[in-house]
Amino acid sequence: MRNKKGTQNSAKNRKPSTGKLSHYDSAGRAKMVDVSGKAASRREAEASAFIEMSQEVLNVLPQNPKGNPLEVARIAGIAAAKRTSDLIPMCHPLPLSFIDVTTEVCENGVQVNSKAATTAQTGVEMEALMAATVAALTVYDMCKALDKGIAIREIVLQRKSGGKSGDYQRKPKQR
Repeated sequence: MRNKKGTQNSAKNRKPSTGKLSHYDSAGRAKMVDVSGKAASRREAEASAFIEMSQEVLNVLPQNPKGNPLEVARIAGIAAAKRTSDLIPMCHPLPLSFIDVTTEVCENGVQVNSKAATTAQTGVEMEALMAATVAALTVYDMCKALDKGIAIREIVLQRKSGGKSGDYQRKPKQR
C-alpha cells in the first residue's frame, strides 16, 4: 500500500448510468461524437497516477544518468496532453489553454498529478489522463534499468468541471 492519501470511486459504489455509449452509431460502429451543436464553455480536469517503486530506486532518482526522471516526466506529460487526439481515435483535438503536471516523491513511489483546461465544445478529461499516464510511463522508462518491478497504479480522473454532464469529484478511499 502507498502512504500517500488516495481517492477512488469503486465500481460497486457508482450509480449505473442510464445513458448509452456515445461513441457508437445505431449499427454498433465506432464513431466520433458530433459536438458541432454544442456551445464552447470552460472545461477543466485533473487526473493522477502512482508509480510504486522500491526505496533503492527512489534513493537514486536524483543521480539518474539520463537526467532528472521527474522533470523529464513532467515535460513528457505536458507534450502528451497536446497529442491526445493523435493517439485516441475518437478523441476531439482541443485547444488546450492550460496543462500542468507535477510529481511528488512519496515513501514508496512517485505521485503524478495533472491539470488541464480548455474552452471548447467537449471535455478535457482525456488530456488530463494522458498527461498523468505518459508522465508515469516516462518515470518507468527512465528507472527500469534499476528495477523491472516498478508498477504504475491507479491512473484515475480526480475531478472535472464544465459541460453537459456537470461536475465530478472522485470520492475519498474508504480505509
